[in-house]
Amino acid sequence: MAANYEDHSITNGTGVEGHEPSALQKHVMFFDTNKDGVVYPWETFQGFRAIGCGILLSTFASVFINVGLSRKTRPGKGFSPKFPIEIKNIKRAKHGSDSGVYDTEGGFVPSKFEELFRKHAKTNANALTSDELKNLLKANREPKDYKGWIAAYSEWKILYILCKDKQGLLHKDTVRAVYDGTLFDRMAKEKAGKKNHRFFFKEKM
Repeated sequence: MAANYEDHSITNGTGVEGHEPSALQKHVMFFDTNKDGVVYPWETFQGFRAIGCGILLSTFASVFINVGLSRKTRPGKGFSPKFPIEIKNIKRAKHGSDSGVYDTEGGFVPSKFEELFRKHAKTNANALTSDELKNLLKANREPKDYKGWIAAYSEWKILYILCKDKQGLLHKDTVRAVYDGTLFDRMAKEKAGKKNHRFFFKEKM
């Protein structure tokens, strides 16, 4: 068993020994580059760059996410200027005005996921258009939960920009993958593959 200087035990990338990660934890674990159970702003930045985001967006995301979530995931601990996010406590950082697809423990709720598309996917039963996504966000808004509105909008907007198809559709399987934590790894591998492909042909020229 290994531990970093803040004594976070690591066996599965969450900092929780002997526990299967929740869907929400898996969603976050991609950004934990050294698998110590803690995500720092520079790791968030690297993660967003790896999935295809530009420098400005990656910088904004790393500041917005880590500053916003760090304190919530470190109950009983003092302020840290490094703004670490402890994956084992990520359920504490769930924001309001969300879809409810994650339960209070960070588990995936299939019925809520299906409801999301049943209610809002009108053009295509297995995808969301830009307008349908806007309606989804409006429907989930809780009164005066401005932080939740911003968080939900940011998450969905980035996902839509990165993953929509040529017809402007955000597909159901893509959304499912972001909830179960498999999408980011897939996107990073695809981006790395394209980079290697370009490098190969450049070397051949």
